[in-house]
Amino acid sequence: MERLTMQIILILSLVAAAIGSGLVAGIFFAFSTFIMTAFSRIPAEQGIAAMNSINVTIVRSPFMGLFVPTAILCLVIAVLALIDWRGGASFLMLAGAALYVFASFVSTIVFNVPMNDALAKVAGNGPEAVQLWTSYVRDWTWWNHVRTIASLLASVAFVRALMIV
Repeated sequence: MERLTMQIILILSLVAAAIGSGLVAGIFFAFSTFIMTAFSRIPAEQGIAAMNSINVTIVRSPFMGLFVPTAILCLVIAVLALIDWRGGASFLMLAGAALYVFASFVSTIVFNVPMNDALAKVAGNGPEAVQLWTSYVRDWTWWNHVRTIASLLASVAFVRALMIV
């Protein structure tokens, strides 16, 4: 019975992590493919205001109820993979967890959030604001590409693990 319970927990965890990381990848994909491009085409002052508004809104949105719990779930999956090694399935579980936790979640904290914090301190359309905005769009978007790809690959790894557990 305990083995069956662990199997059910594992399957539900993998399904939830695949959906969570896939949804996060989709959100990041939108930013990488058209939102940041659109923001880069408007005056810096407007782009800064729009991005600052998003950055305030997102931390109070349902996104955080998806982004953070998916990271926690990935840690649970990594532990489950290690305590009951299942060969290729466990490797995929660990790969998916590492991709999401490090390249999506941790990179957000280490790279994107500090850039957001710096942007929050800027207002106006002066030369400093324009220069910061130009580098922000380039650098933030690059790290967002990393987060997009990592989240998508994590989702793929979890789906593939589900196919063989």
